[in-house]
Amino acid sequence: MSISPSSLSSIPTCYATVSIGTPSTPLSQKLSAISSAGFRGIELGFPDLLSFASTHHNRSIQPQDYDALCSAATQVKQLCASQNLQIVMLQPFSNFEGWSQGSSQRDDAFTRAKGWIRIMQALGTDMLQVGSTDSPYASPDFDILASDLRELCDLLAPHNFRLAYENWCWATHAPDWIHVWEIVKKVDRDNIGLCLDTFQTAGGEWADPTTVSGLIDTGKGNVLREIRWEDSMEDLGRRVPKEKIYILQISDAYKPVKPLDPEPDEDGMRPRGRWSMNLRPVPFDGGYLPVLDVAGAVLKTGFRGWFSMEVFDGGPEGKDNEWKDMKGYAEKAMRSHKRLLQEAATI
Repeated sequence: MSISPSSLSSIPTCYATVSIGTPSTPLSQKLSAISSAGFRGIELGFPDLLSFASTHHNRSIQPQDYDALCSAATQVKQLCASQNLQIVMLQPFSNFEGWSQGSSQRDDAFTRAKGWIRIMQALGTDMLQVGSTDSPYASPDFDILASDLRELCDLLAPHNFRLAYENWCWATHAPDWIHVWEIVKKVDRDNIGLCLDTFQTAGGEWADPTTVSGLIDTGKGNVLREIRWEDSMEDLGRRVPKEKIYILQISDAYKPVKPLDPEPDEDGMRPRGRWSMNLRPVPFDGGYLPVLDVAGAVLKTGFRGWFSMEVFDGGPEGKDNEWKDMKGYAEKAMRSHKRLLQEAATI
C-alpha cells in the first residue's frame, strides 16, 4: 500500500508524560509543556500518577493504594481537560502474563490489573499498555501467554477498554513485533491490538548495543542483516491489519559510547533494557536507528492513528537530563514528528 501524503495530516499526536521532566516534576508543568507544543494527547505514566497522588494527598502513596490513586486520577483528568489533552493510554503495565497457575505472582498480576482498571475509569481513558514480560520465570508457551491476556481482555471488555500489547526488545519470549502479533492472534479478542514502537522494533531486529558497531552481527556481513530487516518491515506492512494497531510510539536511539555488557546487570536487566532507559532521543537528533523504516511500514498498513513520542533522552552519554527547558524539548519533539511524516510521505 502506498502512502498518500494528504492522509498524514490527520494523524493525531501524543506525548508520554514519562518522557519529559522527572517523576518529581509537577505533572501540571509537564502537561503545560506538552500542550503548548501542539500535542493532542498523552500517555499517562504510572510513576507520574503516583507522584501526583502523593502530592495531592500530602503523603506517600503506594502503588497498591487504589482508592488514593483513583481519587488523584479524577484530578488528573480535570488537569488534562484544562490543557485540551486526551488521556490516550495508561502505561506501563508490566510482567503480567505467563505466571504459573496458583502462584502468588499470578494473583498479584490480576490484583494489579483490577486496580489499574479502576484507575482507567477515573482517568477516562480506554487503553491499557501491556509490555511483553521480561521475567525469566514466565512461561515460554505462547498459548499460556495468550490465555492470560485473553482473561485480561475479558476484564477490560465490560468497560469498553482495550489492551495495547507491546513487544519490549529485551523481553524474555516476545521481543519482536512478529511475536506479539502471533500472541494477539491467539488471544482472539476484539479489544486487543498492538502498541508498536520504533525503538523496540529497530532496536531489537537491526541494532545491538553490545557490539562495537551498534549493529546486529549476523556473522555473514551487513547484507544479511539488511535483507532480514527489509523483509521484516515488508511483512509488518503487509500482514498486520490497520485496525489491530492501536498506537505507534516513536523514539530513536544513540549508539552507546562504549558497548554495553551483554550480561544482565545486578537487577537482572538485559542490555537492551538498560539501553532503553536513557539513550532514546527524538528522531533526527543524534540517533542512528532506521526509525523511518518502521514508521513507513506501519503507515503502509493504512494505520493513521496516534503517533506518540516516548523518549528517554539522557544525551549521547546517557546522563540524567536536568530538564531546564521542558517547553523547548516538547517543541523539538513536535518538529521531529512533522519531519518524520514529511519524509514518510516520500517512501
